[in-house]
Amino acid sequence: MGENTFLHINEEIVAKVSETMPPEEEMQDLAEFFKVFGDATRLKILYVLKCSEMCVYDIANMVGMSQSAISHQLRILKQMDLVKNRRDGKTIYYSLADTHIVTILSQGLDHIEE
Repeated sequence: MGENTFLHINEEIVAKVSETMPPEEEMQDLAEFFKVFGDATRLKILYVLKCSEMCVYDIANMVGMSQSAISHQLRILKQMDLVKNRRDGKTIYYSLADTHIVTILSQGLDHIEE
């Protein structure tokens, strides 16, 4: 590489990409969203809930952890709108917030199994 090598910016491509980039705040929110998936316990809980709505006791039993530990993780998942709950008498049942979560889990697993 000598003096005659030019760095050329393709302004058309740069403009096209810039138009599609989400705003900085949305990128930060997306990063926070994906951080939640960076914990094996939370992933186990999401996979359990992918199969069935469950109460904390049953989730704790399935995952092999204490109810308090599961409750803590469920609070995080609920804050990020990944799970929702409903009350039936004294029991609270948890489920996935929507089908997007199933898609994210499935595509993530597909990717690592390739």
